[in-house]
Amino acid sequence: MSWFDQRPDDAMMGSFEAVGAEHIATVEAAQFREAMSQLGAAVHVVTTAGPAGTAGFTATAVCSVSDQPATLLVCLNRRSQVTPILETNRVLCVNTLRAGTDTVADVFAGRTRVPMAERFDTGSWTELSTGAPVLDDAVVACDCRVIEIKSVATHNVVFAGVVAVRLGRPGPALVYHERAYKQV
Repeated sequence: MSWFDQRPDDAMMGSFEAVGAEHIATVEAAQFREAMSQLGAAVHVVTTAGPAGTAGFTATAVCSVSDQPATLLVCLNRRSQVTPILETNRVLCVNTLRAGTDTVADVFAGRTRVPMAERFDTGSWTELSTGAPVLDDAVVACDCRVIEIKSVATHNVVFAGVVAVRLGRPGPALVYHERAYKQV
């Protein structure tokens, strides 16, 4: 099973199926995953550090919410080993990956089976404001404090206020499209 197909059977427990007053019948999961594979998205490594430890994961479900105040959202599977760490630490850094950093993406996606404690041996890391690891070669790094976490279906939607930004050198970014890495 690959990282984008992980969907534990009990991940729905305690959450709702869709937002709204009425039940919404949605398409089957396999059809939805196939549709999402056609949606090209930037690849990020989201990191956290604090009292619960240091951890990170690869994500494509990241987007801007607002610029006033500067806010991002990040989606994380509720069964991920990073979930309780992020919930405790309450800080994160969204590191947008540069083209050619497929290895970093794979390591943090768990594809290489590198243990969490050793994942930060891949790449060169520093910090900005929160203490969450910042990838030196990221296209952009957004250092954030968690505002709120909402459980929706199999995932947590993490809303985070951006407290620091570091722009990387110009160059193409890594995207994931049709189940493959590409660059834009």
